[in-house]
Amino acid sequence: MTRNGTMVIFFMDGSKITLTYPRQAKTDTATMASNVRKAIDQDKLTVEAEGELLVIPMRNVKYVQVSPAPDALPQGVLGGARLS
Repeated sequence: MTRNGTMVIFFMDGSKITLTYPRQAKTDTATMASNVRKAIDQDKLTVEAEGELLVIPMRNVKYVQVSPAPDALPQGVLGGARLS
């Protein structure tokens, strides 16, 4: 059974979109960490959703919430934090 992940993109204007996606299975931790680092460093977020490609300029994004967090995170990402 495939577990799903959720991504909520919060925009600077106060709007948001929520995406549900199948978690990426059988990806080694080094590749996963590398993919997360690439996503963080990009100036745009690209997502395929329901047969359409969304290209979202990061300058319009306040923050992105991904749940659950990827199993592997790149060096420099603070882990184990709590929202308060």
